[in-house]
Amino acid sequence: MRRDRRRLLKAGFLALSLGAAQLVRGANMVAVRIWPAPDYSRVTLESDTPLKTTQTFVASPPRLAVDIEGMQLNAALRELVGKVQASDPNIAGIRVAQYSANVVRLVIDLKHPITPQVFSLTPVAPYAHRLVLDLYPVQAVDPLEQLIQQRIGPSLPSLPSSPGAALALPSSPASVNDPLGDLIARQSQSAGGAAVPVTPPASTSTRRQDMQAAPDTFMDAPGRATKTTPSDRTDRLIVVALDPGHGGEDPGAIGPGGTREKDVVLNIAKMLRDRINASSVNGNPMRAYLTRDADFFIPLHVRVQKARRVQADLFVSIHADAFFTPQARGASVFALSQGAATSAAARWMAQKENKADLIGGMNLGGQDNQVQRALLDMSTAAQIKDSLQLGGSLLREIGSVGRLHKPRVEQAGFAVLKAPDIPSVLVETAFISNPEEEEKLRSEAYQKQLTEALMRGIQQYFARNPPLARHRGI
Repeated sequence: MRRDRRRLLKAGFLALSLGAAQLVRGANMVAVRIWPAPDYSRVTLESDTPLKTTQTFVASPPRLAVDIEGMQLNAALRELVGKVQASDPNIAGIRVAQYSANVVRLVIDLKHPITPQVFSLTPVAPYAHRLVLDLYPVQAVDPLEQLIQQRIGPSLPSLPSSPGAALALPSSPASVNDPLGDLIARQSQSAGGAAVPVTPPASTSTRRQDMQAAPDTFMDAPGRATKTTPSDRTDRLIVVALDPGHGGEDPGAIGPGGTREKDVVLNIAKMLRDRINASSVNGNPMRAYLTRDADFFIPLHVRVQKARRVQADLFVSIHADAFFTPQARGASVFALSQGAATSAAARWMAQKENKADLIGGMNLGGQDNQVQRALLDMSTAAQIKDSLQLGGSLLREIGSVGRLHKPRVEQAGFAVLKAPDIPSVLVETAFISNPEEEEKLRSEAYQKQLTEALMRGIQQYFARNPPLARHRGI
């Protein structure tokens, strides 16, 4: 009896000791990741339990100190030091040390002043608990400045980050408070032509009112001539926003062979960007703008904001589909729906794509929810009508190089398609969950074929729906 009692006491003491050790150990770091980008750099700390932290930002020299309580320095944290890339636009280096018996201190040395956002994410998809450090430059990157710099080189003065701020551009009738006008004026002058005054584009319905019938012919293949009429000419830059889906923390769908959606669609978007930048429609030069040009995550509403900021004429979001079974195959094109989805499959697809913010990780606490809801609720019948026309052009051309999943443009409530004044579509290039189509998506030859099909569809849309000139006062 006494022996049994001693065994029980010993077992209880051992359990208490293990429990105390577990409390001292606290969270266990599972993985650490760094996602550098011009927009912002993200540091992600993934652990098996929520992390309790305190942060201190020091302005000079700029650095962010993060104390993680209940943490012991381990191999994963030490790896963070070596993950910093010399090309990172925001992070100069990272130091990590055991600050006290139960606190690990992380110091992020910065290349310039930043506005840090630190927030936690609960487990979702393949991730455990995540502590996210988003490091935004105080002087935010302006999408419009990016577009202009790409077009006319680095000599243009920097633009302020605030969308409502006055733009520091050379003074001319075409360029006052109008960076796209300046861009077009410079190009026209270099070509020996007269500049056309411009302003930001009007709504979709205003752009297309009083449009004449489509020209007799249009450029539907590389090198094919385009017949135009005087009213078709607008003598201005046509901007196409390309949106490679997912990115960074959000890999998108993953094929049976390990192919990640975010990588495939970025490759296709870059190919399409190069084709657009070398093309014109009805004599009007074209320029592509990528919402992301590297492997980093962008919230859905920010993708919409970027397209509107560069005054895009079209918005094309590029994805690679996935389904529960490997049999599903074929490409699809989606437009926005103000009401119910056109099919259960379209509704399911919209719900899946709209979850990107949960997986990629968005700081909901840092957003004005009313503003974001207002932005994502702004949709117009004219925008949807034009989007369906764009989608039809793209679908016909995609069908010439591969199989279609549905023969018509589907509609559902995709958050990324809700720019009220830009025709917007989402292209599912193929089912990456289908082994045969995954192999095609990995093929550079098929990516080029798909790029050419998308290019022809875009050109056909503009040939039938030429954009109005950006006249002042519209």
